[in-house]
Amino acid sequence: MSQSAAATLAALHAEAFDAPWPAEAFADLLAQPGVAAEVEADGFILVRVVADEAEILTLAVRLAARRAGLGLTLVQRAAVAATALGAERLFLEVAEDNAAARALYARAGFEAAGRRKAYYARRDGPAADALILTLNLPVRLPRA
Repeated sequence: MSQSAAATLAALHAEAFDAPWPAEAFADLLAQPGVAAEVEADGFILVRVVADEAEILTLAVRLAARRAGLGLTLVQRAAVAATALGAERLFLEVAEDNAAARALYARAGFEAAGRRKAYYARRDGPAADALILTLNLPVRLPRA
């Protein structure tokens, strides 16, 4: 991945999260085996596949483009990519207080599998718990 592409992902990530990742982190991740990105102009998703399990590392959608179906489209594409790479289950972590993301993942068929206490740092306030969600693959995901 080029440095400018990594910088673009980092800028999108900064719009979506209180603790954004730097461009170097994106470049390093995408250089690892089993890591793939699905990228659109207004958002992206990173997924990592190891053996028969996959994890959504991050999903970011530009603020102005939210609630238009891009997040679900990216999740669907990540599930297809993970299945093609041999994954049988897809995991992710989502902040408990992120109602919009939780609704997106519920619509995609994810189910709760656990919790990580105080996982997500917040600029203004205490850290939020992460919910661990899982989806069995392959699945027929809803249309965006």
